[in-house]
Amino acid sequence: MAEEGINFVTGVEVGADVLEMTGEFDAVVLAIGSTVPNNLPIPGRELNGIVYAMEFLTYNQQRLFANPEAITNIGLVSKYDGAFISAEGKNVVVIGGGDTGTDCIGTSLRHGCKTLTNFELFPKPPAERAESNPWPAWPRIYRTDYGHEEAAHKFGADPRTYSILSKEFIGDGAGNVKAVKTVQVAIGANGRFQEVEGSEKEWPADLVVLAMGFRHPEHTITSALSLDLDSRNNAKANTKTYRTTAPGVFAAGDCRRGQSLVVWAINEGRAVADQVSLYLNDKEGSW
Repeated sequence: MAEEGINFVTGVEVGADVLEMTGEFDAVVLAIGSTVPNNLPIPGRELNGIVYAMEFLTYNQQRLFANPEAITNIGLVSKYDGAFISAEGKNVVVIGGGDTGTDCIGTSLRHGCKTLTNFELFPKPPAERAESNPWPAWPRIYRTDYGHEEAAHKFGADPRTYSILSKEFIGDGAGNVKAVKTVQVAIGANGRFQEVEGSEKEWPADLVVLAMGFRHPEHTITSALSLDLDSRNNAKANTKTYRTTAPGVFAAGDCRRGQSLVVWAINEGRAVADQVSLYLNDKEGSW
């Protein structure tokens, strides 16, 4: 790609100075992802030991990158400041699934957690497609990822428990989480979740990892560029031109459409490249 003329500038962190950094360019494409996580604002959320998935994973990765051998042999630049969230010897509860939840499961296992439980709000998917989920729609079926397999190998069972709603984080009296209070839920006739009477339960938890997806991009850059946002706080741009409300600035991927799959990121990356090309070849046209 470099031979084709692409200039890769590394070691640069773009923030509120985005206007200054991009002022010399005729077009700017924002592909900054969706990184503001979903919270779980239930009683006890302020307790120590309740963390977002990306905090947990990022500190772990930074510590690995800070390995002196890696820095010396590969030339990595480390931002590691010593912060670390350890799951060693702890009862770990991961709330939420998906790839991020699986990574939290795998990382907890590598730390040497004492127990590991993964809460899923929705019912366990079927082994095969349901009649309501025909091809070519994405198959909503039961899948086992690497983290689930490793947890089952260590603890003897899949760590996932389904149809679980977290109701309260319980503290130990010293400001730390010690358990999660939950209730079973079922989908009622109206299609909404309904709590199952008498199903309350407390799960031991010294570390709770929230892996419930992401809401929208961080707004340091969008605010600096004075971009309009849509109703979900994503950069406002359509799929026809990918143009934002700032002349010369385009947006694509999760920062425009919200958290989604990598196939959509690839699709929008190609589409926005075409639109940038059209724009650069017709600079006299109106924005």
